Amino acid sequence: MLPDLDPLLHTQLRLQIVTLLAGVEEGDFNWLLENTGATRGNLSVQINKLKAAEYIEVKKGYKDNYPHTSCVITTKGRAAFEAYVAAISKYIQHKNK
Repeated sequence: MLPDLDPLLHTQLRLQIVTLLAGVEEGDFNWLLENTGATRGNLSVQINKLKAAEYIEVKKGYKDNYPHTSCVITTKGRAAFEAYVAAISKYIQHKNK
């Protein structure tokens, strides 16, 4: 039997966000915007969903007198991402049998 996929990560933009954050110490909003190609509104909504699930931590402050938002993947988020990747791998292995 194939494993269930985390529905929170099984959407393109949320998976992109978590994948990007898994590879860096911290990612700011504009960097995520540039690397996902999302709109500001959609990116904000998806970041809030990941934050509510405690998959990422959001830090708000100022940088050079401008608002600055940055995101960091949490331990829970990293574990969920790794479990998702493992589950997808099982799907791929099953397909190749």
